[in-house]
Formats: sequence, structure tokens, C-alpha cells
Amino acid sequence: MRDPYEVLGVPRSANAAAIKSAYRKLAKKHHPDSNKDDPKAADRFSEINSANEIIGDEDKRKQFDRGEIGADGKPRFQGFPGGGAPRGRAGAGPGGFESYNFRGGGAGPGQGGGAFEDILNSMFGGARGARPGAGGPGQFEFDTGGIGLDLDVNVAMSVSLEESVKGGDKRVKLPNGKELNVKIPPGVAEGQQIRLRGQGESAQGHPPGDLLITISIAAHPFFKIEGADLRIDLPVSLYEAVLGAKVRVPTLGNAVELSVPKNTSSGRTFRLKGKGLPKAGGTGDLFVTIRIMLPDGNDAELEALMEKWRDQHPYNPRSGLG
Repeated sequence: MRDPYEVLGVPRSANAAAIKSAYRKLAKKHHPDSNKDDPKAADRFSEINSANEIIGDEDKRKQFDRGEIGADGKPRFQGFPGGGAPRGRAGAGPGGFESYNFRGGGAGPGQGGGAFEDILNSMFGGARGARPGAGGPGQFEFDTGGIGLDLDVNVAMSVSLEESVKGGDKRVKLPNGKELNVKIPPGVAEGQQIRLRGQGESAQGHPPGDLLITISIAAHPFFKIEGADLRIDLPVSLYEAVLGAKVRVPTLGNAVELSVPKNTSSGRTFRLKGKGLPKAGGTGDLFVTIRIMLPDGNDAELEALMEKWRDQHPYNPRSGLG
């Protein structure tokens, strides 16, 4: 995986605010819902989220800067205390880790072979990860396979508001290119994680990791989410606001009819109970805010009517502002 600083386009000296700003800008630009014709958008969006999980988190950023974890968030083998490289050989192991074999080589008196073995035994509990070699006393092998690996994989998935309420099936693409069909449970919330056990990375001698899918709910064309409640701005004509009217209001189910009283001002809000999102013990509400919309273009007749009305019925709606 690429360096998270490179992915977000920030220098290593960037502060938390700069990282957060860069992440938000890139996430908005590359969100799959805004790039439906770009098949690579989901991969870029996932890479951006993964980078932010590393350097957007203070503790993980420090670990990454110290070289303790990689760009994928997995631990790096740091060697042994004291800075001295043990005698042995190394090779690439599962999951990008290095696998080391250590051999005492029959250290003679004064060469500290037994002391080194004692140190390893005290560090790793004797038998765990260490086994006698074929060369006799003082000769052994140490295998890092006993060290736990983080094989979980984290990906982001964007769902529509309707999908979050009703649930459904959706495809998700993993960093390795593999695609899986995921069942979205009804009532899933922003930030909720879906865990698919055994669908993460694998390494010899270790159980497979899990796939962790973090849900984000895409912006809706006219609904805004506030917890379990929804909000909508409802356009009405000038004459509907003045004379009153019955207007249709969209909901997540079927549209309903709202009675707008006479002389309703723009900004007045009505509550439709039980028309929001599912929540524990019930359902949220839908809040409908009236927005008076004038007709497009100039209307001489309307202007003349308003001029006459202004002269005969003057009033100042801003009088309370001082």
C-alpha cells in the first residue's frame, strides 16, 4: 500500500487539522456516488479511508512514524532489544512479515551462546516459538510464527438512505481485487461496521482474518438525516402560502398530504410523526420546512399587485431586529 501521507497529499509535518481537511476534500471528490461512471473511484475512496485511518488517528500516526506499523496498519517486526541483529537468516513470510531462524552454531566457552538462549527463553516462554536444532546442545531455531498477526481487512461502503432503511445486497471490492456480495441489514446506521468472519487476509499457521466493512450513508437529494429524524425543505408557491393548500410531501415510503394553513411564512416547520428512520423502540419523525418559491422570470401583473398591496398594507418583518 502507498504511504498514507502521499495518498492524502500532505507533508509528514502536517498537523491534525490539515490532515482532516485533506481527507474530507479527497473523500468528497472521489466518493463512489459522485463518480458512478468511474470504476476505479471505489478503490481510490477505499485507499483514502485507509490512509486516514492511519495518520488521522494520533496514536496510529505515531506508530507509523516510528516504523512500528506499515501503511496497511499491520505491525512490522522490530527485531530484538539491544540493537544487535541475531545470527541467523531471514526470508519473506506470510502477510509481509519476515520469518527468522536463529541457530546457536555451537558457541564455545566465553562466547555467550547459552546466555543468548536464556534471554530468548525468558522473552518467549521457552518452548513457544523455539525448538532444539539438529546440531546438539546450544543449537536451536526460533520461528516468529508464534507472534499474532493482524489479518483483518478494513474497507468502506457507501449505501443509499433507502438501502440503509430497507437493507439489501451490495457488492464490495477488497484491496486485493476480490469482490464479495454483502447483505446489508435493515436499519444500518452511519459508521456501523459489518463483520464478515474469515474473509480477511490469510497467513500460514494463522486463522484467517475478518473483513470489516464501515458503512457510510450517501447524501440524499432532498432528505437530511439528524439521528433518527429526517428533514426536508418543501417548496410552495406564493399563493399556496397566502391562501393555504394541501400539498404532497415525499417520505421514505409513500407520499403523504400536508395541510398548509393560510398565511404560512417561509421557514415554518411541521412535524410528521413516525415518518423518519427506525430506532430503538419506535421510529423517528420527518420535519417539513416551508420554502416559498416565486415564479421564474419577471411577472408584471404580480409586481403591480405587490406594489398596490405594499402601499395599502405596509409592514416591517425585521422590526424586531433593532
